[in-house]
Amino acid sequence: MRSLTDTFTLKNKMGIPCIGYGTWKTPDGDTALSSVKAAIESGYRHIDTAAAYGNESSVGEGIIQSGIARDELFVTSKVWNTERGYDKTMKAFEKTCKDLKMDYLDMYLIHWPASQHQFENWEELNLSTWKAMTELYKAGKIKVIGVSNFMPHHLKALMETEVTPMVDQIEFHPGCMQDETVSYCKNNGIQVEAWSPLGNGRILEDFTLQEIAQKYGKSVAQLCIRWCLQHDILPLPKSVTPSRIRENAEVFDFILDENDMERIDSMGNFGGSGSHPDKIDF
Repeated sequence: MRSLTDTFTLKNKMGIPCIGYGTWKTPDGDTALSSVKAAIESGYRHIDTAAAYGNESSVGEGIIQSGIARDELFVTSKVWNTERGYDKTMKAFEKTCKDLKMDYLDMYLIHWPASQHQFENWEELNLSTWKAMTELYKAGKIKVIGVSNFMPHHLKALMETEVTPMVDQIEFHPGCMQDETVSYCKNNGIQVEAWSPLGNGRILEDFTLQEIAQKYGKSVAQLCIRWCLQHDILPLPKSVTPSRIRENAEVFDFILDENDMERIDSMGNFGGSGSHPDKIDF
């Protein structure tokens, strides 16, 4: 990967820009609007949002005000947990498109899997949600369909359907590698995306990461983003500060050597959100 517009190729042959601009926890209104505009002005062409973020309208307005043609952008949103099931997913998709002021989405994801600790019919619920998304995909209203926070046991039933998931967006950063899920996805042609690729504050303050970053003349944030890319995982860094938005994109002028990749890979678990798909209560 040499630039923000270089792409990973998905199993349906669609290209997806290699770094996405994340909008999780970005406040609705002027903050979301201006930060999305800043990201696009900095060269990002991949914007990631979700109904649950509560900022789709402002994200959509930021995209419009950027002046960039819609077909030059890759826009992702997600169906929230309360909208699982065929009928609710169909309605949720229409609302998302209305809020974003778009007539199609580049990618739509199931935000979290229904799981056994909350639902006896969890597999059926995931499959009915997936059926709606598959129909929207076949109708051309979504170019790519996938999931978020799915582990192998959540993915199994979907892998037996007519159209299988093309992307799985999971928490992935130094100290949280989710090896089993990443391996499963790679073995089944599912592109992994990394939400929270910078982890929490502890990641940026870690001495080992600071030491490695200094070696390359980069920030810890840039180090983490580059590390994701070298694992063939698509990072979704988030910032509302224009200078950091630009900085997070400046990761194509260095390559981490094998030893440094191994040092980061070998770090113990830390810096994670603690949100496990089989334990969440939302």
